Amino acid sequence: MASALTALLLWLLQLSPLALTALLVAVIVLGTWAAGESERALGRGKDPGAIVIDEVAGMALAVLAVPPTLLIVAVAFFLFRVFDVIKPFPANISQRLRGGIGVMMDDLIAGLYALALVRVARWAGWL
Repeated sequence: MASALTALLLWLLQLSPLALTALLVAVIVLGTWAAGESERALGRGKDPGAIVIDEVAGMALAVLAVPPTLLIVAVAFFLFRVFDVIKPFPANISQRLRGGIGVMMDDLIAGLYALALVRVARWAGWL
């Protein structure tokens, strides 16, 4: 749900690349700290579902270096969700990391994979 809302906001806001980069850096830095604190406070093991800042960071990364058109944001969202669910290497092992880094890393990797495929699709003329 958080990644869908993030995708919608990224499309509506149409942030400049610099603004989106600054937002992403802030979300990663503050989100890593907050996720670690929340994970400890919730005491529900690794990456509890109540923590959603990792979804925001991953989705923002998925559209970082592409124009945020409706089609591109929709494709990036779909790819991000696929990679977030299947957790290809190294996302699958990144959750072993402790604290907020472990919470955030798998979603950032999923976002990076989604961004890479969107960029390839744009280069190939499919988007």
